Amino acid sequence: MAFIITDPCIGTKDSACVDVCPVDCIHPRKDEPEFEATPMLFIHPEECIDCGACVPACPVTAIYDSPDATPANQRDLVEANAIFRAGDADAVAKAEAVVAAHMAAHPELISIPPAERAAAHQ
Repeated sequence: MAFIITDPCIGTKDSACVDVCPVDCIHPRKDEPEFEATPMLFIHPEECIDCGACVPACPVTAIYDSPDATPANQRDLVEANAIFRAGDADAVAKAEAVVAAHMAAHPELISIPPAERAAAHQ
């Protein structure tokens, strides 16, 4: 698995990363039915080609280049990125449940505005 989107994306879902991705591996896109209901964006681990174009495009610094680089308090979201686009509604629901559990476990982080949240992870 390559790049991971973390909780600064929650409440933001800025699609600048989607716009620069050469292989369309970031979901849900604005034209996908899940976009409005999903709390954050996810990188499909099998579609990602590890180009890194998404990292500088993210306005809230929510993207890390590997699970190991992901801050410890964000590692539960590695699983959400891994299962979100497994191809069925059940996988989407499981990924969203992981995100909801993360939000419930870290209210002190989620209360920080998304643009400032990445700095709180360091």
